[in-house]
Amino acid sequence: MRSPLIRSFSQLDSLDPDLPVVTLFSGGLDSSYLLLRLRRMGIREVHAVSVDIGEDESSGYKRQVAEALGATIHILHRRAEFAEEYVAPAIAAQAVYLGIHPVSSTLSRPLIAHSAVELARTLGAQAVLHTANRSQNTLRRLNGALTLLGYEGMFGSPYDLDPVTRDDKLAELRDAGIDLLAGRIVSGDSNLWCREFESGILDDPELHEVPEEMYAWSRPTALPGDTDTLTVTFEQGLPVALDGEPLPLTVLIDRLNRRVGAYGLGRYSGLEHLDHGEKVLEIREMPAAWLLLSGYRHIESACLDAELIREKRHLEQVWTREALEGRWFGELRLAAQVFMDACAARTTGSVTWRLRSGGADTRSITVGEPLYLRDRETWEERSISAESAPFAPAAAPALAAV
Repeated sequence: MRSPLIRSFSQLDSLDPDLPVVTLFSGGLDSSYLLLRLRRMGIREVHAVSVDIGEDESSGYKRQVAEALGATIHILHRRAEFAEEYVAPAIAAQAVYLGIHPVSSTLSRPLIAHSAVELARTLGAQAVLHTANRSQNTLRRLNGALTLLGYEGMFGSPYDLDPVTRDDKLAELRDAGIDLLAGRIVSGDSNLWCREFESGILDDPELHEVPEEMYAWSRPTALPGDTDTLTVTFEQGLPVALDGEPLPLTVLIDRLNRRVGAYGLGRYSGLEHLDHGEKVLEIREMPAAWLLLSGYRHIESACLDAELIREKRHLEQVWTREALEGRWFGELRLAAQVFMDACAARTTGSVTWRLRSGGADTRSITVGEPLYLRDRETWEERSISAESAPFAPAAAPALAAV
């Protein structure tokens, strides 16, 4: 029988103080408070896992907080894996939530869960804990991933049924000598694909304003009238070069975030549903995603038949829904991925963009085996000639010489 799901702090009492516990650790208030509670419970071996996928928070800061709370910190470097095995499939699947914003934390949670399970199995840990609450979609995504990965121990978030107020968490951490977290006014999540903000001053969809200083990639730095021309090359669905220079996907995304973001492009705001249908506001900046997803669609439209693209657009939302609902490792998402990969295998070419303040325009869409026309008049003449040929009158036979 499957081990019980952890949903409250009272369930932590069933943990054996002599066996290791793995916790996901962001360095934020919730994950720091969980370390404090585990220390007070007398758990002798707590392993705090931070998965580096390009987030803003410094490793030094996380190490300082975790060690002050008696935990062993594990900083796992997974940027390349995140880009190649999670972001790249999302580009091919055009993973955009209901046409509102590209998905982001949806992609990181399966990798974080997988990394934690690998460590937990190596350590023989009795539990993998995280700190998502029921107003965060991370709750079902992490629990779903841990379930589908078949983790043998206990897992879940004690905040699910047992929330603790922000003030109480801050006060207890201060009493324990940890006073590093009080200045945060929103909840943030970042990786190399996205910087995301929610909660705090952004709780109310009817009245929200994001302080400009919160944006890092998309804060306009280009001068009025400035332009920038760039070319992105795709090979079999994968972005592989910028302005003709072959680049690893991590580097390509990083450069595009800054070049595209300099023109104020790539900001998103929108509502995303929770597990029971309620919706919460989330703010994102994703300049590279904005350009790469648009560029991919241009190349795809130049290479693939229209009916194939229409069917793919339906399956894109199936793919996105399965990932959103915590079923990244599920059969339906994996089956949809096979379709995406088949389409990606034929999606090769390049798009040249001209960036300008507040927008961008294509200057060239080039593929090796195009379905597009470059000379309509010539095509019309040839098409009409080919269609008319069977009905042309036969040539009169030549007269025999007398």
